[in-house]
Amino acid sequence: MIDGLVVPLQTGVLETLLAPLYWVLEGWYWVMIQVYHLTGLELLSPDYRFMYRAILVGLCIGIVAPLIGTFLVHRQLALIGDALAHTAFAGVAVGLFLNAVIDLGVSPYLTAVVVAVIAALAIELISEVTDAYNDVSMAIVLSTGFALGSTLISINAGGLSVGIDQYLFGNLSTVSPTNAAILLALFVAIVATVALTRNQLLYVTFDETAAAVSGISVNWYNRILVMLTALVVVGAMQIMGVILVAAMLVVPVAGATQLSRSFTESIFVSVVLAELAVLLGIGIAFYGRATGGPVIVLVAVAVYVVAVVLGKIQTGLGTRATPELETIETDDAGAVGSRES
Repeated sequence: MIDGLVVPLQTGVLETLLAPLYWVLEGWYWVMIQVYHLTGLELLSPDYRFMYRAILVGLCIGIVAPLIGTFLVHRQLALIGDALAHTAFAGVAVGLFLNAVIDLGVSPYLTAVVVAVIAALAIELISEVTDAYNDVSMAIVLSTGFALGSTLISINAGGLSVGIDQYLFGNLSTVSPTNAAILLALFVAIVATVALTRNQLLYVTFDETAAAVSGISVNWYNRILVMLTALVVVGAMQIMGVILVAAMLVVPVAGATQLSRSFTESIFVSVVLAELAVLLGIGIAFYGRATGGPVIVLVAVAVYVVAVVLGKIQTGLGTRATPELETIETDDAGAVGSRES
C-alpha cells in the first residue's frame, strides 16, 4: 500500500517541478514544425516528434559538454568523463533495480544524476585524503561504478536486463519528454554555475597554488567542476550512451585548441564544432538508419581532423597569431590575475 502511495507522490512532485520546462518543449515543437514547413526536411516531420527532442538534447549537449570540457582538457582531466560515464551506468542500473524490486517509479536518469555526482565527489575526496594522483582515484571510481552496474544488471529481477543497450550506446528515439525536461534543467544549472564561478574556475585551472594564495578554496571549486562534469555526462548519455559520452567533452575542445588564441575563444570555437558534429551526426544517423551516438562521435573526430589541418595551414602560412593573455576579472573575493591560455 505504501508503494502505491509513494509512486504517485514522486511522479506528481517531479511533474510539478518540470511543468515550466514542458512549456519550453511545446515551444520547441512549434519552432521545429515551422522549420519543417520552410524546408520540407523529412527529419523534421511532425510524424517524428521524438527527433525534435533528440535535436534539442543534442544542441544543449553541444553547448555544455565543450563548456566544461575546456576546463577539463586544460587541467589534463580529459579521462574523468569516462570514469563518470561508467558510474552513471551504475546509477542507471540502480534505478532499474529499484523500479524492478520495489516499483519505485523513478527515472533511471535521476538515479544516474545522484550516483554520478556522488562518484564525482568521491574522485576528489580520494585524491585529497590519500594524496593520490587524480588518475588513481578515477580508476578506482570507474572500476567500482562499472562493477556495481554489472552486478545489478546480472541479477535477474523482473526483467532488469531489458533496455540496457540504449544506455550503453544511446538512442535518438528514446528521449522522452520527461528526460528532455530533465536535460533542460541540467543545462540551466550547468550554464548558470559556470557563469557565476567562471573567474574562480579559470584561476584554479591554470594555477592552483596562486589561486589558493589569493584566498580561493581550490578544493571547493575542484568539487564544483567534477559535479558539473557528472551532470554533463548524465545529460549526454541519453543520445551518446555511456561508452561514447566522454568524446563530447574532449574531441571538440581538442579541435578548438588548434584554431583558438585564448581560453575564451577556445570555448566558443569548441561549442561551434560540437554543434556542427551534433547536427550533422543526427542528420546522417536519421537518413542512414544508424545509431546516433557513434555517428556523432565519428563526425566530431572528422571535424577535429579538419581543425588540425587548418591549424597547421595557419601555422605554415604564418597567419596564426600568438596566443593572447587571458584576463581574470576582479570578483568580490578579490581573485585577480592573468594567465596565458
